[in-house]
Order: sequence, then C-alpha cells, then structure tokens
Amino acid sequence: MIVESFFYSALVVMIGAFFALLRVFFGPSVPDRVVGVDTLNTLIVAGMVLLGAAYDRTIYIDIAIVYALLSYIGTLAIARYLQGGLE
Repeated sequence: MIVESFFYSALVVMIGAFFALLRVFFGPSVPDRVVGVDTLNTLIVAGMVLLGAAYDRTIYIDIAIVYALLSYIGTLAIARYLQGGLE
C-alpha cells in the first residue's frame, strides 16, 4: 500500500508537470518550450524515483537514472542546435 506522503508528493509532481506542459504548448518562443520539456523530463524522473520508493523497487530508480542521463544529452543537443552548432 502506498503511504499518504508518496501520494501527496506524486500529486505535487503531477501539478508541476501540468504547468510544464502548459509551457511546452503555449511557450512564446522555442527556448521557452525547450525549458518546458527539460522541466517535464526532470519531473518524470522525480515521479519514477517516487514510484520506486513507494513500491520498494530499485529497478525504477535505475531506469530513472538512465532516463535522466539521456534527457540531459538530448537537452544539450537541442541547445547546441538552437545555437547553430549542429547542421
């Protein structure tokens, strides 16, 4: 059974993800949308860590670490593309 504190923490992460999605969809510029996607990826990682802690499964935390690394590399690639480094 999931403890109430994990439920409330997950609720806060979901509210933050909703606001990040609003930034992605309605961002006035491309860099704002990239920041929204990066924030959403961070909140997804936080949700996976919460899920792993709630169910006492380390595989979720391992997957969250790999997802965070891939997300970071993707954000760097997008930032470099926007700067004009990739062609």
